[in-house]
Amino acid sequence: MSRTAIIAGQGALAPAVAAMLDDPVIAALDGFAPPLPHQSFRLERLVPFFDWLSEQGVERVTFAGAVRRPRLDPEAFDPRTASLVPRILGAMQSGDDAALREVIALFEEWGFTVVGTPEIAPDLVPAAGMLCGEPTAGDISDADCAARIVAGLGGLDIGQGAVVAQGLCLAVETLPGTAAMLDFVARHRDMRPRPNGPRGVFWKAPKPDQDRRIDLPSLGPDTVDEAARAGLAGIAWQAGGVILLDREQAVERARAAGVFLWAR
Repeated sequence: MSRTAIIAGQGALAPAVAAMLDDPVIAALDGFAPPLPHQSFRLERLVPFFDWLSEQGVERVTFAGAVRRPRLDPEAFDPRTASLVPRILGAMQSGDDAALREVIALFEEWGFTVVGTPEIAPDLVPAAGMLCGEPTAGDISDADCAARIVAGLGGLDIGQGAVVAQGLCLAVETLPGTAAMLDFVARHRDMRPRPNGPRGVFWKAPKPDQDRRIDLPSLGPDTVDEAARAGLAGIAWQAGGVILLDREQAVERARAAGVFLWAR
């Protein structure tokens, strides 16, 4: 029987995806344990890990959750994985998109089909619509501006989010991630030129040319709380391109905080 393996990272996404599958194989990179039982593996022994997946009857692989680039131990490579050292090291030294494409290529070369979250759990990726609240004309303009910024940064492989208020970019998402960006905005709330003007919008979207089978941006209830603490009017994202975790809780918190949620 064909099985699907979840290469799980930290956070709530891997458990949410696992709940959508019958008898998934769950594995995680050593040092980045997800909050559910799993088999650990190391990049230095990637080929034996591929063998193990095949022994479990795995034909499809999906990636779910946050993982940082691991430190590699040159002495830990097994003889078969050693032949991949140039590719693995090259990927680790590349931008996020290039690194993830190389990871996908390696899995596919060993006969696995790599699938994205929208294919396995489409309910986690909202289609276009207003989930909560209503943006003002100023909010819509700020969302438009933030979307252009994120699209422009995509070619530089920097991040998947930006915050704009009153037409001014307050922050862009970089390596520290969404929470760090929104914390920065919260600590610099006085940067808005008009205290009573539009409060700002957080925009999230995949990079224009990224492979959407891996590293799809995600939001959840904690993101709503962080946006509220930053004093923002709402969160907008590219419909069909962003994962929304625990939708009911996210909407409930957004309503309580007066924050709109918009898949556009």
